[in-house]
Parts: sequence; C-alpha cells; structure tokens
Amino acid sequence: MPRFTRAILAVVSTAAVAALIAGCSSGGGTAAPSEPAGEPQQGGTLTYLEPQTWGTLYPPSAGFYPNGGIVNNITDRLLYQNPETLELEPWIATDYTVNDDATEYTFTIRDDVTYSDGSALTAENVVKNLDLFGTGDTARALPISEAINNYDRGEVTGDDTVVFHFTAPSPGFAQAVSTINSGLLSDATLDRTSEQFGPGNAPEIIGSGPFVISDEAIGTSTTLTARDDYDWAPASLEHQGRAYLDGIDYVVAAEDSVRVGTVVAGQADIARGIEAPDEAQFAASGLSLHAAATNGVNNGLSFRFREPRLADLKVRQALIAGIDRQQIVDTLFTDSYPLATGALATTALGYIDTSEYYAYDPEKAADLLDEAGWELGADGLREKDGETLSLTFNEALPQPRSKEVVTLIQEQLGKLGIKVDLFAGDMAAQTAASLDPSTIQVYHSMVGRADFDVLKSQYFSKNRNTLVNFDKADGSLGDATLDELLQAIASEPTTEQRQAASAAAQQYLAENAYILPIFEEPQVFGLTDKVQGFATESVGRPSFYSTWLAG
Repeated sequence: MPRFTRAILAVVSTAAVAALIAGCSSGGGTAAPSEPAGEPQQGGTLTYLEPQTWGTLYPPSAGFYPNGGIVNNITDRLLYQNPETLELEPWIATDYTVNDDATEYTFTIRDDVTYSDGSALTAENVVKNLDLFGTGDTARALPISEAINNYDRGEVTGDDTVVFHFTAPSPGFAQAVSTINSGLLSDATLDRTSEQFGPGNAPEIIGSGPFVISDEAIGTSTTLTARDDYDWAPASLEHQGRAYLDGIDYVVAAEDSVRVGTVVAGQADIARGIEAPDEAQFAASGLSLHAAATNGVNNGLSFRFREPRLADLKVRQALIAGIDRQQIVDTLFTDSYPLATGALATTALGYIDTSEYYAYDPEKAADLLDEAGWELGADGLREKDGETLSLTFNEALPQPRSKEVVTLIQEQLGKLGIKVDLFAGDMAAQTAASLDPSTIQVYHSMVGRADFDVLKSQYFSKNRNTLVNFDKADGSLGDATLDELLQAIASEPTTEQRQAASAAAQQYLAENAYILPIFEEPQVFGLTDKVQGFATESVGRPSFYSTWLAG
C-alpha cells in the first residue's frame, strides 16, 4: 500500500472530526477558486480523493468518472475541445477537413509525439486506435465507442495523413475524437483484452499524455507520474512542456465525511464528489469549490414505457405531475444544481426548453390516474385489476444523493397512492439490473458529453438504451420513431440540421412523457488554496496538466 494511502487511513477519524467542526461554521454557496498565488511552481505530488474506484481504462468504456479522471490525464486526443467555448482545436492532429456529407474526415498528424514506452505515435497507430474504437472487438470483449457512429475504416494516405471513412454521415466524429473515449494508446496497449484494461493492469496502459501510471493498489489507489519529455499540449493552452506537478496520488475515499474532512484538515489537496450539504464547509478560509458543468443529458428519470404499468401515457404524465422537482432541488441541493428545463443542460449543444411538460400539479396527477383506471384502495394505494401501482427505482450510485432523491419522490408519489421501492445494491448489482424493466421500471441517471450526440448516447436502442426501447430478449423495438429521431441527430451532416434533429427528439421525449429531467448535474470538487491552475475538460473530468501546488 502506498505511503500516502496508509496516511489517509490513519487520519480518517481526525478528518471526520475536522469536518464536523468545519460544518458548524457559517457560510455556503459555491466559492470560486482563488486567484493564482504567483508564478506556477514546479514539483510536488498532488493528492486527489475519488469517491469510487475505477473499473476500466479502455477509452470507449471509460465514461464513468473514476475511469475518465485517469484516462484524461494519461492520453492525448486528435482534437482538443476547449472547455470554455466548446470549440474544437488542434492537438495531435494539426489540421483536419471533412467532406460535404460528413462521410470522410482527413487529419494531419504530428510527427514528434511518443508514447510513454518510447514508441512513436504514427499515422498507422492512429488508424489502429480508431479502427478498434469504431468497430470494437467482440472476441476480446471490447465494445464500440458510443461516441462514434457509422464507422467504416481508417486509411493512411501519407506519412502524416489519415482518412476515416463512414458508411453514412457521421457529423459528431470530430467532437468524438476530442473526448476521453478516443484517448490514443500505444500499439501494444491496443492489443489487450477487456480484462487486461481492468484493475491490476494500470501501469501497463500506455498513453502519450502528460502523466504515466506508475503504481496501483487495486481498489485503493493509483499513482501517476509526470513525463519529463512531454511537449505537445494543445497550442491554445498557456502552459506548454512538462506538467508542473511531479505526480498525482488518486486515493479512493468512499465516505463523504472522509473526503471532505481530509481536505478540510489539509491532509489531501482536492476531492471529487462534494455533496451539497458539505459545500458550506468550503466557504472557509483556505478552501474553495469548483463546480464544473457536464454539458449533457440532465440528471433525471427514464420511464420504461414498454413495462405494462408504464405503458399508459396518462400514468407517465401523472408521475411527472406528481413529482415536485423544485422541492427536490431546494431540499437536497444548492445553487450548483440548477433546476432542469429540458432533457439537456442549458449549456449543452442542441438544448431547447421543454419545461412546460414538467410542471408540478398533484391534482392533475390524481385525475390522470383516475382516468387511467388506477383507483385508490382501502390501504391508500392505487389498484387496477387486482394489481397495485408499485414502481421500483434504481439507486444511481454515481449520481449525487440519488437515494435521498428517490426517498423524497417516494414520499411525494405516496400521497397519490403510488408505491415506490428503491432497488438496493452495489455497483455490480445496479449494473446487472439496469436494463431489466421487470426489476427497474424507473431509471435514474445522466450522461455528460459536449455534443449533439449525447441525446442519442442516452436513449438510442443500441447505445445506453435507458428507456429499454430495445428488448434484448426478443430483439423487438417499442418505439421506432424515437430511434429514428435519435439516429438523425448523429446522421444529419450540418450543424443546423443536427440542431433541428435534436430539438425534434427532445420535443418527442417530452410529449410522450418518457423522461423527467430533475436538475443540471455538475461535478463538484473541493480543494485547498494550495491547489492552483486546476481545470476540468468539457464534461467535468479533472485535468491536472496545468495544475500546480503553491508553497
């Protein structure tokens, strides 16, 4: 066990006490990071506390924040998405062009980039990366990236030129190759199996990024070390060359009180997943919060409409009218969590306002349930044909305060005679149950991606399929129109057409009462003022390249 991990465990009790003491102080809200404390300083190891352990470092499967927080710092991408403007800029590709119907992309590749094992990042290597990410490999249990659509093949057309071909328009590809899901890996790493991208193999995952994985304690900690020869950061960054930090210790600290208390006590530098009730502690001197937008599908509920209890539109509309989203936000969260006004965050590409469909109206909800034939029984629960209106929600472990959100919904819908159960279990149990509508009828989740395609990623039958529109058991599709609308977002070649396609899909989701957006979910980090230059990429994953430690 690394030295610092032992130290963290030793100070757990002290940290928890410190958190309680700090929690008694006044103040609250989201504090802005302090102004840089002078010129950046070289050196030091930053200690970063993560609430969950990572599961895979295979880029297309690394969307889970503990995975992505590592992949983002050990890999480079062809393009860089500026987190402030969301514009795409050169990175490993110095330039690119796309044909009129977005079925062919040509990239010019830098010729001075190497992987941390010393191998060269070449045009051939870039094609090998994208061929794997775009087509997957079932024999090695490596899936296709949900960020890449209609991929055919890559082709090396010159020493530093690659062309990617698509079977149909793929307008989201340029943004896809800026995400961690397209993090570039060495040839040897690309030959690994799914299991070999998992825990126990971290130091063998070779990228070309500013940090390299140097140590791992499974389920406990992962250590990153700066590359001395790194010199190919995006040109728009003020910082160039080697990272300022010597290294980063990623330490798993599942308990909220431990993460908060350890940072407040100065025993760690930064922590992810600061829950809303703990935000006030970071208003104290020497501390701050960083609430990063995730620019994608909002935190919300997916109603599995093919499940018999939710097949009636009026029942789904009743659920929406019976849930007081404002009470949820006011009771459980802070200003860091704006009330959702549609499927997408207001900062997301393609956003439209559909809030008129999500008004709280318990009287309307009761009337809709009556019209749908669900009558109140003597026990206060709704019944129809001898069946109780009982629904099970998952506990979305990666999402903030999911259990508390569902518990409050349980109380709200209980007043209407709807019984709500919470499916308990760890991440493995939640994952296994996630696509079984007989187990989970209402699915709590979100997804961040700063592209129009994020809507397709969440709801399309061949992506996350959170509505379970596609039934794997019999291969049937419940709503072909929904799939067509989502596919159009990823297939229309122009920005204007994609905007229109996204708006049509959002409107359709709202009109059919398929979803209930609750709030715009941020990634909230708590840090000491010792941490300078901290930033996040376009959906809130930590970027430590320009971070430095004062003092």
